[in-house]
Parts: sequence; structure tokens; C-alpha cells
Amino acid sequence: MTGGSAPGSGAPLPPQVSPTVPHREREVVASSSPRVTLAVREYGAPADAAGTHLLLLHGYPERQDVWEPVVAALLQRDPSLHVITYDYRGAGRSSRPARTEDYRADLLVDDLVAVLDATCPGASVHLAGHDWGSVQLWEAIAAEASGDERLAGRIASFTSVSGPPLDHLADLARGRVGTWRTRLSQLAHSWYVGVFLVPGLAEAAFSPRALSARRPPTGWLDPTLVHLEHAEHLASDARHAVRLYRANVFGGIGRPKRWITTVPVQLVVLERDGFVTRGSLADLEVRCRDLVRESLDVGHFLIPTHGRRLAELIAAHLERVRTSGS
Repeated sequence: MTGGSAPGSGAPLPPQVSPTVPHREREVVASSSPRVTLAVREYGAPADAAGTHLLLLHGYPERQDVWEPVVAALLQRDPSLHVITYDYRGAGRSSRPARTEDYRADLLVDDLVAVLDATCPGASVHLAGHDWGSVQLWEAIAAEASGDERLAGRIASFTSVSGPPLDHLADLARGRVGTWRTRLSQLAHSWYVGVFLVPGLAEAAFSPRALSARRPPTGWLDPTLVHLEHAEHLASDARHAVRLYRANVFGGIGRPKRWITTVPVQLVVLERDGFVTRGSLADLEVRCRDLVRESLDVGHFLIPTHGRRLAELIAAHLERVRTSGS
């Protein structure tokens, strides 16, 4: 199913400016080894008075405050929402383990479970993620589908934005889904992954000195990359969280898991995405028994300019799930 598109071509739209949304902050300690502390924010209604729980997980190299335009729009529509965000390990004010192996997908799922248990214990929660946030939440979907008792009955729905499951990418690489054209196209758009996998190379590219020394035009890569260029946190977050790629790309692609989920999934396809191609998202229906597709005519880092439109899509998906379950 394909929905309406947001306005697209030409110069990038100015970021949507919104005041800091009132929130409650807490730290959550995940019990994985090593123990990490996660910076968590809660917005809207308290957990025990909420009509619906929604967790939003940011992408790379962003942090949780990128979601504020989305949160503001969602709460304007429904003040009874309880919205949760957190900086995943390696980003923002959360712990930044030094070892690559401490960024494995199973540990990222442990972090999610710890946040859910701390903020809305026992409740069913809707999930939405962008980029690596989406990849991490797909890992939770896969864990639940594979029998992880901690997540049984906990995931009400999922909205995935520009972050396919690693297992699906492995199927694509092996020719189990997609076509040779989609495989070649995604490979060409994933050139940066090779850079990120070389120890020291990404760290040098994202050093404060390197970033201040160049401001190349980036529209040919993706029209929304301009939103990252002046982010104060970019150098630090990018250099630490790049371990997400090193810990998971070869492992996830090399050992794909077989799973099928019944969780209602909304797949938001970004038509101008310079990193995740439309073809790489083909055939996800093989894994998802309940999947709808929506399309936005925008690039990868859409939240600063199209946060309200994304909020509309998330809200519509929540309503669809509520209606179908009633």
C-alpha cells in the first residue's frame, strides 16, 4: 500500500523549529556485560495513565532529541500518548563502550528490553525507528518471533523508516529475495559501509578537525545530508557509534536468521534516500504477515524537515492497529 508523498524536489526545506518538548529524564541500566547506562526521556502522559505507549529510536549518527518534531506533533494529536526515546549505546548521553563486540545486536535488544521494563513494565508498546534505530528494532521483532519470552506480547506494532532488517539484507545478497538489479543498486548505495568497517578510517573522517576543514556539497549523495553538517554532536557520536556497523554487518549478513512476524508493520519508503534503496525493501512481506507501505518523496535524514508528516504516518498506523484489534 502506498500513501501520499511529502513535497520533494529542489532545495531542502528548512528544519522545523519547535521548542523543547516537556519531558521527564531518567537513566536506565542495562544488565548486559558490560553494564551500560542509557539516557531515557519520557513525554506526554505518565505510563500508568497513558492510553498508548510508543517508543521511538533514532538513527546514526543522530541522538534522541532528533525526534522532538515528531513527538510534538504526536502529542498535539493525542495528549494521552506516553512517548519514550533513548540514546542507544554509543550515542548522546548513554554509555559508550570501547569494544566493538559490545555493540552486538543481541546486546542492543537487551537495552531495549531494559528501557521497556523501566518505563512501562508489562505493557504492550508500539515501536518506530529510523536508520540504525529501525535496524535495532527489527532485531527485537526477530527476537520476539523467535521466542524471546521477554518480548512476548510486548510489541503492539512497528513503523520502520529507512533501516531494513539485517537478515533481509542477507537474503537479498544471497538472491533469496529481490533481483540482481536491486542487489547491485543497494551495493552501490552502501559504499560508505566499507569505509565504516575499516578501523580508524571513519574516526579520522569524523574528527572535529576533518569536519571543520571541509563542507563539501552533499546533495548528489542525499538531499538531506545538509541537516547533519553543523550538528555539534556529529563528530563524537559518529566516531563512537560506528561500531554498530563493525559489530553487526558481517555477523548479520553472514548468519541470517529465519523468522516470520505477525506484528503489524508499517514500512516508510523514502524515495530520495541516498543510502537505502527502494529495491532493498522489496519482498519484506516474506517475513511480515501484516505489512503496509507508505512513500515519502524525501531523503534519508527526513526528521528535521518532515517530522510532522512522519508523525501523521505513525499516528495513522497506531489507529489502524487499534481499529483492527477492536
